[in-house]
Amino acid sequence: MARMHDVVIDCAHPASLARFWAQVLDDHEFAPYDEAELARLSAMGIDDPEDDPSVLLDGSPRFFFNRVPEPKTVKNRVHVDLWCDDVEAEVARLVDLGASVVSRDGVWFVLTDPEGNEFCLSSTEHPLSPEG
Repeated sequence: MARMHDVVIDCAHPASLARFWAQVLDDHEFAPYDEAELARLSAMGIDDPEDDPSVLLDGSPRFFFNRVPEPKTVKNRVHVDLWCDDVEAEVARLVDLGASVVSRDGVWFVLTDPEGNEFCLSSTEHPLSPEG
């Protein structure tokens, strides 16, 4: 039986998108750039972690942000659902961080991160997403 390990998000600039998600998710933080990680980057000709093509946020589940050459062009086939206590305040906070509100369906907000990846937000009082 398979078990959840990582969520991987393709993007144009992993470091900046990882920063956004680290601010969104209160239980995730950047994996440290220790000597081994800096050596891995150096072996690829990368001197600045800001240019890392694969950035990890530690948490459960872990989030990897991988650089890809193509832009996002269609709706995500998979997205993250987030819950919070005060949905209106959290929407405002996420918009301040760089998210955009796409729509509202009852108690669910559909938003996008700075690179256009959709995610949903609702209060913990409403367990079902608009899709199901």
